[in-house]
Amino acid sequence: MSAGAVPEREAEGEPPEGGAEEGGFEIWRRRIGLVAAPIVFALVWWAASDLDRPAHRLAAVLATVVVLWVTEALPMAITAFLGVAFAVVLGVAPASEAFAPFADPLVFLFIGTFIIARAIFFHGLDRRFAYAILSLPGIGDSPVRVLIAYATVTACISMWISNTATTAMMFPIGVSLLAVLEGKNAGVRTSGFATALLLSNAFAAAIGGVATPVGTPPNLIGIGFIRREAGFDVTFFDWMLLGLPVVALLLGASLLDLGRSRASGQAALGGVAELVARERRTLGPWTRGQRNTLIAFGATVVLWILPGIVALVAGQQHPLYVELTRAFPEGVVAVLGASLLFLLPVNLARHEFTLRWEEAIKIDWWIVFLYGGGLALGVLAFKTGLAEEIGRGLTSALGVRSELGLIVLATAIATLLSEATSNTASATMIVPVVIAIARSAGVDPVLPAVAATMGASLGFMLPVSTPCNAIVYASGRIPLSAMIRHGIVLDVAGVLVIVAIVSLLGPLFRG
Repeated sequence: MSAGAVPEREAEGEPPEGGAEEGGFEIWRRRIGLVAAPIVFALVWWAASDLDRPAHRLAAVLATVVVLWVTEALPMAITAFLGVAFAVVLGVAPASEAFAPFADPLVFLFIGTFIIARAIFFHGLDRRFAYAILSLPGIGDSPVRVLIAYATVTACISMWISNTATTAMMFPIGVSLLAVLEGKNAGVRTSGFATALLLSNAFAAAIGGVATPVGTPPNLIGIGFIRREAGFDVTFFDWMLLGLPVVALLLGASLLDLGRSRASGQAALGGVAELVARERRTLGPWTRGQRNTLIAFGATVVLWILPGIVALVAGQQHPLYVELTRAFPEGVVAVLGASLLFLLPVNLARHEFTLRWEEAIKIDWWIVFLYGGGLALGVLAFKTGLAEEIGRGLTSALGVRSELGLIVLATAIATLLSEATSNTASATMIVPVVIAIARSAGVDPVLPAVAATMGASLGFMLPVSTPCNAIVYASGRIPLSAMIRHGIVLDVAGVLVIVAIVSLLGPLFRG
């Protein structure tokens, strides 16, 4: 595949098959889920009969939903819909109350952000940015510098658009680099440089998503639960105070591991600069659509971070900060930014604007529905008292009652869970449980919930852990043993980095 060919991007959480072995595993996992779900429903219905009626019935529904999410026996969005629908059927809550969280403002942040990301992809702005970075002076033909530049570009793009979409966009660029290198440099394939480069694609995409609230769906899911159930308003700027240091340290750890073991012994590579220059020429001059997309994206980002900058300079009591947060919450800003794409013209004579509705509706709607359903079930868990019961039980069983202990526990559990199921589902399941445990232990739940949210974006060991891993593993250039070995290192580093940053910078985050 040439660098100019960008594959149709997979929906996050629905990775392509990585070979017959992974395909067989996926089939059996889903079959087991279809069998286990009704059994688990019956068992929990019987075991939780001493709870109040709404909590008892919701416990059975939630247990079934978790099984279906972990096994992905049904599309995860459909599982979320069914969970909320069955809660209504079983009398847990009326429909108007159960489905109300689908109109949460963060749902519209999802929608607006996804539309802007679609425009960035549609007009090729992401590839233009990627090749601009790869052509910077100093990168040259050094394998380590090429690896660093490639991973850094991937992480930076992933801060703003889907991790999966970023991996899919950068993957053919990496393959093209390798094709040129292997044509001009004997032994590149056997050196392990190909493994390092492609693994850096998947790892950097997952890491970069942690930096901003819109970088990956788990971030918004965690923020939604923190706002609703912990009563703390996490702003765009607040999140970046923790997210950026986590990304910088974790990306550095990944590059150190990959570069030392796979790239450092490789001789100078020839042909990189020529390839990048050639591909940049094929992009041609900036188009009107690209400029308009950049305007819409830039205006959106400015409005997202401006209140935080004002608060940093003048304090949160300043009238300008109060007015900015009132008039421009993140969801409204995303909708306004997306709307600009339909207002900025490309060709007024032909009534053509930056983005057509036919393109806009290609966003990952399933994540929007999954978020709404997960939030609805989480809200019901708190309203019925089920979350409190779960929190008391787990607090007693685990014996963790300090904030630091909960941060460590939340990060580790979220990381392990993300190895078995999608990052999005992991955040949906783990964050409300962590909030419940913290409340039961008498601990402020904000930082443990943030740590759990970030931990849900880890999980680097297996092809089935994330769509990013699945995409690069499907290339056939990455031995499973290498993915597991480097993934374990990154999982451990991720837990340590998240615990350290959240613990040390927590006071800044909470103001």
